[in-house]
Amino acid sequence: MSTSATLGQLLLHQGGVGLQAAGDDLVAEPFIDADAQGACVPGVAPQRLHVMPMIEEIATSGTRWSLLYGGRSRSSMAFLPELSRYGDRVTVRPQDEYGLLDLDLFLGPPRENAAVYSCGPEPLLSAVEQRCAAWPPGTLHLERFAARPAPSAAGADEEAFELVLHRTGHSITVESGSTVLQALEANGIEPPNSCREGICGTCETKVVDGIPDHRDSLLTQEERDANDTMMICVGRARCRRLVLDL
Repeated sequence: MSTSATLGQLLLHQGGVGLQAAGDDLVAEPFIDADAQGACVPGVAPQRLHVMPMIEEIATSGTRWSLLYGGRSRSSMAFLPELSRYGDRVTVRPQDEYGLLDLDLFLGPPRENAAVYSCGPEPLLSAVEQRCAAWPPGTLHLERFAARPAPSAAGADEEAFELVLHRTGHSITVESGSTVLQALEANGIEPPNSCREGICGTCETKVVDGIPDHRDSLLTQEERDANDTMMICVGRARCRRLVLDL
């Protein structure tokens, strides 16, 4: 059975790289590897080192794919000579020549066995999210270089709550205005973390019991609703007692 794939937008000039990809057999690790997750520095695009390896991987995998590449102008768009060898699989659309990307034309109608990867400025990601809302759950994968504003539960910042570390049974208090990570560090516990903005996924932690207050820009709505995991660098709790797999 053939599997189609779609690869999406890059906006290197604005410090972001946007990709869309699809296919059950797509190897996407060059897009989400440790460097990409751990080096989300404002104004720097770590994917500059990983976009081409990802395309080369999918191009040799037998998966059908296409790339929509946008930027302010051709002079600001990296990799054009390298990408030209892929022919009509790559659509180059500089904004000063074509205007905004035609996402409706590129994405087409919702379909099964597809994945959409997008990374870039927030207006682009919001537009992609809107157009993929009707696609099957789990289709869309976004990467942000800055956290989007995240609404919190009413009063969630004002009330302290108990944090229980499941592996040790140790209990600490997360004070008003503090994140889970800050409370852990204040008690001499240093779990893995990097961006401290809820965008890289390094601090993702399994929830054993309780309801987390999700404030990250990474989890999908389905993952948030499941409450199985949380990004502790920005998260708190919507309950009086939160138990984490720590």
